[in-house]
Amino acid sequence: MRKNSIKNTRINGEVLRELSNIIRGGIKDPRIAPMTSVVTVEVAPDLKTCKAYISVLGDEEAQKSTLAGLRSAEGYIRRELARNINLRNTPEITFILDQSIEYGVRMSKMIDDVTKNIPDRAEEPEDKAEEDQE
Repeated sequence: MRKNSIKNTRINGEVLRELSNIIRGGIKDPRIAPMTSVVTVEVAPDLKTCKAYISVLGDEEAQKSTLAGLRSAEGYIRRELARNINLRNTPEITFILDQSIEYGVRMSKMIDDVTKNIPDRAEEPEDKAEEDQE
């Protein structure tokens, strides 16, 4: 099976959905932040390994503790994944912190701060039109 085949894409989507459900509702570890989401999943073509990119909304300490909690619950997560998805092999999951959502929020806030100080361009043509008429 090739990496970008239809079957691999479908498996990635299914693993992403089930992994999100397991993290959201199945794990009772207090270290895992409530605003944890699975951004994307890459399952290897041989179904032996899986990279799960995790986004945690919070400070750096919350991100570290969430990754530690997920790594300690890896056996439980893998067992639940095997129970919910019928695959030949249940992939071994590697959790990777993905900060793309946090980066996007920070960039959006910076853009808003910069544009807040710029006067609206819609007002400028009216002022110039009034000056031209005088």
